Formats: sequence, C-alpha cells, structure tokens
Amino acid sequence: MRIESFLKQSPIFQTSRIARTMDGSLNLLLREEGVTAFEALVLAALFFEKKGGVKPSALAEAFQTTRGNVSHCISSLEAKGLVQRQIDPEDARAFQLGLQPQGRRRAVRVVGILDRMQRGFEEEIGVPELEAMLDRMRAVEVLCSRMARAGQSSGR
Repeated sequence: MRIESFLKQSPIFQTSRIARTMDGSLNLLLREEGVTAFEALVLAALFFEKKGGVKPSALAEAFQTTRGNVSHCISSLEAKGLVQRQIDPEDARAFQLGLQPQGRRRAVRVVGILDRMQRGFEEEIGVPELEAMLDRMRAVEVLCSRMARAGQSSGR
C-alpha cells in the first residue's frame, strides 16, 4: 500500500507498533505466572515498596495511567488472591494495597522475568546505546506533546 513508506518513517506509528510487539512478548513470558504485563508491574511496585501499603493513586501516577486502569488491575489481582486492600491508617476514606503471601511469591518470579528482559536488552544493545535510545524516545515524546498543545491552542 502507498501508506507503508509513511508508516515506516512515522515515529508515532513505529512507537505504537513496537510497543504492541513488546507488550505481546512480555505477556507471553508472563503467561505461566497468570498475570498481564500491567499486573506484573503492579506486583513489582508493591514488592519493592518496603514502607508498607501503597495507595492506588500512587500507582496511577507512577505508571502514568488512569485510576480506573489501576482499579481494574487491582480487582483482577485481588480475584487471583495476590493483593489485598487495607484501610489507610492515616485516612479512613482511602485504602492501601499489600501483597498476599502468594502475591509476594509471584512478585519475586515476575521481578525475575522483568530483570532478565532488562539484562537481555542491555547485553544485546549495550547500556549506553539503550540509554541514548530512551533519551531520544523521550525527546520525541516531548516534541509530540508540544505539537499537540500548539495545535490545540491554534484551534486546529
């Protein structure tokens, strides 16, 4: 198709395509653990927080997603017996998340999978090259956001 040359040059399309491929690959690796990529990230985040419970809003902020996405993920992890909600001792209107014993064991395995992927990237691509690539991706992200804001303010 004629659009293919445009798609090959488009950072927006290529980033989206690459993200889908990477997400699919990660989900395949996580299949045996019975969690999705996002659920794995939530388990890892809860595992690494030593201070106790984590508020869902902190997860939404860290992962730059909506509270609704986090809530759906938490419900799924609760149904699997991996996390539990607890009333926040500092604010009875809110709750915190903690790992169940089974969730802690699963989190250890998931962190291992994520770590092996990261090491694979670093070994194959090289740490400096990987950091440079991520810097360029963030620069494209900033530019894209700037272009979107400029387009909104000009009424286009």
